[in-house]
Amino acid sequence: MHVDPLAPLLDLADVAPAFAEARNTVDTAMRHRALRRHGGQVAAEASLRAAVASAALEGSKYDLEEVRGGTVTDPTVQGALRVAESLGGLVDLWPRAPRQVLAKLHVLAARGVVHDHDLGRLVSGAERIDALSALVAGNEETPPLLLAAIVHAELITLRPFAGPAGVVARAAARLTLIGRGFDPRGLVGVEAGHLEREPEYVGSAGAYATGTPDGVRSWLRHYASAVTAGAQQITVIGDGVLAAV
Repeated sequence: MHVDPLAPLLDLADVAPAFAEARNTVDTAMRHRALRRHGGQVAAEASLRAAVASAALEGSKYDLEEVRGGTVTDPTVQGALRVAESLGGLVDLWPRAPRQVLAKLHVLAARGVVHDHDLGRLVSGAERIDALSALVAGNEETPPLLLAAIVHAELITLRPFAGPAGVVARAAARLTLIGRGFDPRGLVGVEAGHLEREPEYVGSAGAYATGTPDGVRSWLRHYASAVTAGAQQITVIGDGVLAAV
């Protein structure tokens, strides 16, 4: 019998209710009628918005319509778009070879931002990356939302790659949610939720880095809020798709 090493985190004040609310919001959003016949359109739009939001969180902020129109050549934006397009092909590999996937995500995210020699190469935190990889590999015990939150927090705290390491962190968390069945269709734009609450995102990530229970609690509550906001975006996107058909 395997024991979930992260289980005690769910006992931190207000964390379990926040996670339950996020789960309920996602479940409600997944029943949107646009997903019955236009799920592909909703997924494509959610992916685009997530990529734009992830790039914005790295300091490359552009209007969604500009990016949609293909006029934005910023390498961080282009990297975030490449990462978003690649996620479907990395879902199965993520729990088997996490370090390999992280390196691949960095190659996609940082091309044109950092020197080619630095693509996919760790610049810090090798021991913690090993520990994180061990946590991810084959982990069926930790609830997916909790595991995704910790994956994201560890990577955003360590910033183990040069350049847009945050894009890698957010993508790895998304892979966790998709692969573990929390968001199997990749519709929840958590990145948009982080951007919507950017000061809280930055502050709670800093709090997590302190390693205190209150700091970890702050991050987990923020992550649940970001997932909730990302799920609400499904409804917005779905309504827009239906209005256009």
